[in-house]
This record gives sequence, C-alpha cells and structure tokens, in this order.
Amino acid sequence: MVRGVDHSKTMTTIPVDEIVEATGGKVLCGKRQAVTGFSIDSRKTGQGELFVALRGARFDGHDFVPDALRNGCGAIVSIPPAEPVGEKMVIQVKNTLAALHDIARHRRLRRNIPVVGVTGTNGKTTTKELVASILSQNHAVLTTRGNFNNHIGLPLCVANMQGNEHFMVLEMGSNARGDIRELCEIVHPDIAVVTNVGEAHLEGFGSIETVRDTDLEVLAYVKTLCINADDHLLMEGIGAYRGRVITYGIENRADFTAREIMLRDQGSRFLLVTPDRGDIRISLSISGQFNVLNAVAAATVASELGMSLDEIRSGLESFTGVPLRLEIRHLSGALIINDVYNANPASMEGALRELARLRKGRTIAVLGDMLELGAYAADAHADLVAKLNRLRVDVLIAVGPEMHRAAAGFAGPAYRAGSSSEARSLLFGMMKDGDTVLIKGSRGIYMEKVLAGEGGDAL
Repeated sequence: MVRGVDHSKTMTTIPVDEIVEATGGKVLCGKRQAVTGFSIDSRKTGQGELFVALRGARFDGHDFVPDALRNGCGAIVSIPPAEPVGEKMVIQVKNTLAALHDIARHRRLRRNIPVVGVTGTNGKTTTKELVASILSQNHAVLTTRGNFNNHIGLPLCVANMQGNEHFMVLEMGSNARGDIRELCEIVHPDIAVVTNVGEAHLEGFGSIETVRDTDLEVLAYVKTLCINADDHLLMEGIGAYRGRVITYGIENRADFTAREIMLRDQGSRFLLVTPDRGDIRISLSISGQFNVLNAVAAATVASELGMSLDEIRSGLESFTGVPLRLEIRHLSGALIINDVYNANPASMEGALRELARLRKGRTIAVLGDMLELGAYAADAHADLVAKLNRLRVDVLIAVGPEMHRAAAGFAGPAYRAGSSSEARSLLFGMMKDGDTVLIKGSRGIYMEKVLAGEGGDAL
C-alpha cells in the first residue's frame, strides 16, 4: 500500500524480462506483456496482474490458475497448466514462493530509498502506521497492509510497489527462529525499530529469550537501530551490535522520551523530548500509555529520517488508530474497550491497565484464550486471572478452554462461554449503564463477534 503524495502519473509497470531475470523462470506461453502487479488470490486478481500460484498445507494455488487467468494477464507456476490458456502468459519457476521473494528483493534493490523494518512482540502495526503517518504527509510511502508481515504478505506488498516511493515502512513478524532473517534477506532494511519482547508464539519459540534473539536477527542487516530502552531484556541483547543505536522510552533514560503525560478517556497529551532538536507538545487521539510509547518510537524513526518536529507532530496527531485495537466506544450506557485484534500476555496486561484506568462503575472483562503459548499456556492464563483479581475486576466472561480453566481462580462471578457469540449474549444480558467493559482475545477465538453489528458511539 502506497500512502502520501500522489505520484500516480509516474507509476510504472513491470517488464516480463525483469520478472524472468529476478526469478530465473521461463515464459512457457502467451503474450509477453508488462504487468501491473502480483496477486496470490485468484478471486481478487485484477486485469494486468500476474497470479502467483502458491502451495500451502491446505491448498494449492495451481488449482485456481484457470480462475485467475479469466481476469489477470497471466500466472507464475511451478507446474505447467494441463489445458491451453489462450494468449495468457505463463511463467514457470522451480518454486513459486521463492519466486515471489525473488521478485520483491529485485524490486526493492532497484529502489535506492530508506527501508524501515518494524519488529517486536507488541505495537508493531501501530508503530508502523504512526511512522507512515508522519512520512506520508509530504512523501510517497510503501507500507505493509494490515498485518501482512510474514513470509508471504511482506514480499507481496514489496513486489507490488508502484515505483515512485520515497520510503518503505515494513512490519516484520515472526513465529519461529530465522523468520526475521528470512524477511531481511528479502527487503534489506536500513533502519530497524524493535518495540519490545514478550511472551508470544512461545509454542514455536520455546522461550522468551528466543523471541528476543529472533527479533534481533535484524541487527545483522541494519545500520541504525531504534530500540525501546524500557525493555531490559531487549537492551541486554544488543551488546554486540556495532551500528548506530538510538533509544526511546518513558520509564528509563533514553534519547527520545515523553514527559508530562496526561491520559484521557480517549487519547493523551505529552511533551515529546528529543536529544538535540528541542521539545514539542503532542496530542494523540489514540488511547493508552503504551501508545504514547509507540508514538515516541515513531518520532524517533521520523527524526532520524529528517522529518521536522512540526511534521512529526502533524503526523502523530492526524493518526486515528488501527481498527480493532483499543477502540473506545459508548454502547447502551457502557464504555467499551474493543481490543480484539490479537492477544498475548503483554498486550493483555496493557489492555487491563486501560480497563482499570477508565473504570467508572462495574468492570467486566470478556476475555478469550491467548493462543500459541505452548507449554506456557496454563501458567500465562492463571497469571492473567491473578492480574484481574489484583485490579479488582468485577465480572469475567471466559471464552476458550484455557480461559475456562483459569476462570476457577477468579475472585468474582465468572461465566464460561462456549464461543464468542455466546459471550455476546452473556454480555448484553448483564451489561448496564455505567459499566466499563474490555473485550480481548487471540484472533483464532473470533472475539470481534462479541460486538458484531454493534457500532456504538466512538468517544
């Protein structure tokens, strides 16, 4: 996705010879024509786009090549089509996923522009969007869409660059050791932002130290590191790094920091303090102290890329948030914190702090399982319920087997819902004027269904 200044008149198509050069493939048949982009979904392949037939554990894109060719201009395959495809172009490669990576790498290296890689356990998407919001005021910026941050989504975004970008801001996610290295080999970032390290995807990593070490695989590629000074475990991992280090934080001493923080029901105000460019007051429209930290991270990157303090303030203040992340609503007289995008122990704790801070009357926590924690799952959910007790949350609605088990330790009334839809019925059956409600859980629990069709009034 390209944001910012409209340079569409300079947008370029991609010659077939460039695709063949990048992938080492060969054109089997069809009309050799420049393409406008790449698609991995046959249902969404547009005119002029090349369909990449990826093979997954539960599907094979080659089964959908005929569908893709009805609208697209051709396909990249590893298995030649069994039937004639008319004038549509077919390029054969050894491995279609590797070809997608090769195309993205080739296109990135042809653009001599700064590339920012954003990684960490929590706050990646919001920090990425805040950086892009600052840069895109006066520049064209390529950003990964939504959570397109893995070995498929990220190269697809880069492969589809328009060719007129001044910056790339790319979210880099991981589930196991080596994932960040793989993404860096594709996009070769110049600057990295590492937001924090926490207990997420432990089923694949095994330990929080491995989570940290995987995120810090980015150090082998970047010249400049922007890092959260408030995260002790993270800071302990960068001792051998010899590039430029810029720190940001709120609690510990850092190059960029926020002071005089005033948290409001919706949004916050703070003084952004920089090491050598002065201070400036910022008014954010997104809530939570952790989003103040994300904003300081974004300001750190933008300053390093030459943005003025006025540009930084304007970009931060114009950002309205990421859908389904700490959305504050009024509904039926209750204040709702809708934070259903995903969940892990660290993000749950941050959301619970907001529930306690925004408490007006009774508090209700509608919580789904935190997935992919492996052997840590039982302890992590028990610890979460212990936090609910310390914060004196009044009511728990638990969704998922791990939350069901952990709910036995809750001090107040606990209700076990068999699904997020059942949790919705329970919540709306008990919710009353003056309640403060938090809804959160991992994506696989579908907690967005709790408020399905209930827009409410944004604060």
